[in-house]
Amino acid sequence: MASFDDFLREQLPAPPARVLEVGCGQGELTTALAVAGYDVLGIDPAAPQGERFRRITLEGLEPEERFDAVVAALSLHHIRDLDAALAKIAVLLRPGGVLVVDEFGWDLFDEPTIDWFWGQQRALAAADGAVPAASAQELRAGWDADHLGLHGFETLRAELDTSFEQRAFERVPYLHRQLGGPSSEVLEAALVDAGAIVPLGFHFAGQPR
Repeated sequence: MASFDDFLREQLPAPPARVLEVGCGQGELTTALAVAGYDVLGIDPAAPQGERFRRITLEGLEPEERFDAVVAALSLHHIRDLDAALAKIAVLLRPGGVLVVDEFGWDLFDEPTIDWFWGQQRALAAADGAVPAASAQELRAGWDADHLGLHGFETLRAELDTSFEQRAFERVPYLHRQLGGPSSEVLEAALVDAGAIVPLGFHFAGQPR
């Protein structure tokens, strides 16, 4: 299973293409794309200062601006009016442009995956002195509460498919990002490959319909 960096490199046009990152956060990916030679702009209400960044929402970006690619990494599930946001992205893309998405379906948890995740949290808590959830059921209740109101997998896929023609799609492990550490990533990937747990993450690339 490819990392998002690998997937992104496969889907982006060659530098110095113009790239927009929606929801750039602290700017790590925007900066990495700039180092790779892209003409990149990262937008986020809390974006860092600098010429590559603007503290602005997607809605506030002028529609006259055009990009060869738009990247949305763990940002679409937060956007309330997802349909309007994807329509805006389609307008911002030049002909032949591509949207590349890194997302997760928080609602895809099944019982084996919850049990594994709780077990990993307990093991890590024993090592660092943290207090884990008292049970897998308590963990699930907290997870659901934390993500209440955010778009789930079916909504994200349906909205993407409505506005964009799929070019590439893959389901990928996600929970290691919550756990931290390379060992968690390797173990999660192995269990996903074996069919023991489900992958919550996904990568999507598509072009406007």
